[in-house]
Amino acid sequence: MLNRVLVIAYYFPPIGMSGVQRTLKFVKYLPDHGWEPTVLTITPTAYYALDFGMMRELEESNVRTVRTNSLDPTRLFEKGKPIKMPHERIRVLLSKLSQIIFIPDNKIGWKREALKVGRQLLREQQFDVILSTAPPYTCHLIGQELSKEFRVPLVLDYRDAWVDNPLHFYLTPFHKLLQQRLEKSVLRTSNRVVTINRRIKELMITRYRFLGYNDIAIIPQGYDPDDFRLDESVELPYSKKMKFTYAGTFYHNRTPKYFLTALSQLLKEKPNLRNKIEATFIGAFRNENMSLIETLELQDVVKVFGYLDHKSTVGYLMASDVLWLTIGKGKGEDMVSTGKLFEYIGARKPILGLVPEGIASATIAASTAGTVVDPYDIEAIKRAIEDYYRLWEKHELPEIPVEFADDYNRIKLAGELAKELAFQLDYRGSYVKVGARD
Repeated sequence: MLNRVLVIAYYFPPIGMSGVQRTLKFVKYLPDHGWEPTVLTITPTAYYALDFGMMRELEESNVRTVRTNSLDPTRLFEKGKPIKMPHERIRVLLSKLSQIIFIPDNKIGWKREALKVGRQLLREQQFDVILSTAPPYTCHLIGQELSKEFRVPLVLDYRDAWVDNPLHFYLTPFHKLLQQRLEKSVLRTSNRVVTINRRIKELMITRYRFLGYNDIAIIPQGYDPDDFRLDESVELPYSKKMKFTYAGTFYHNRTPKYFLTALSQLLKEKPNLRNKIEATFIGAFRNENMSLIETLELQDVVKVFGYLDHKSTVGYLMASDVLWLTIGKGKGEDMVSTGKLFEYIGARKPILGLVPEGIASATIAASTAGTVVDPYDIEAIKRAIEDYYRLWEKHELPEIPVEFADDYNRIKLAGELAKELAFQLDYRGSYVKVGARD
């Protein structure tokens, strides 16, 4: 018989974008490692991107999914419809207002309904472990209450830092203190913590001295090898031009400005390259970014496809020559290891990282097929673009080694999570919490 895990996840198909994939792929592959997941999530709602391809993948995997209503701001929009991403200044303002009003986040309105349904599930069936994944951090609060009430071990999955998240805004020290108290309480209730990289682990251990080094496991982001086995129905968008591709959304201090400016300057200096290089963007793309393309006179060089389902996106990655990403400079950006980086690794293409020193830059460097430059250094970006073009011209572009890419295989990563869940089977009844064992 398989052991049972109750997974609490707000972001889940048909909601799209990269934050969904970690949870989806975990539950897809956990049964191969002895675990039967049941996912507690929300009913389909409005969001910036909806991916019904991932929804079909979920249905094919036969994972039990229990959905509830949620009182949160997305309910103001038409159900099951994508929301147009606002101008970045408006998005930042709305985000700050939301963080002032809602603690720990604007998904707190899901907590009541999730607890109601979660209690029903736990009364009807025995679960060996509860796994909550965040953000939103409301998921950890739900997991905490269910764990305490039903005496079921709780494992926390951190896809991003909580208190130290670089995207968080604290109007006053009191706002930060409230978040810190909530996180501390949740951590004390939990039996195990999983996070995506070493830097987040270090920050948590430093902030909460009751945490020991062995209380937190690192399971990085990854890619699903199934996604890269494209069948004949997927038509790859091949081009005679050298193709630089960015897959994802621009927000906060992540902007296409510096890459596009560098590309524009290079093409003005060397106009013979204009018909030989193409820049492709996949994902929600704001009007201000379209205006930037026009200002830089790159309309004939840049192709914008908007949000595509994940399978189609992978096709574009496979048909590209160089994949690039950007992470802006700022406090806490050294801990960011964006999910797209690991999809890029799965494609085994060379990676151009416009990133500060940190987890992302170290990962790109370790791939042996990447280049890291300062995210705001236009001259360095321009040189990198030209260097990659020269390699492409000579058919000498590097490739990420299979052995390196395999470290981020979602099948293997689900096996690592299964081991962490299995450790909790020894503590049922004794209910040993983090910080309480060697």
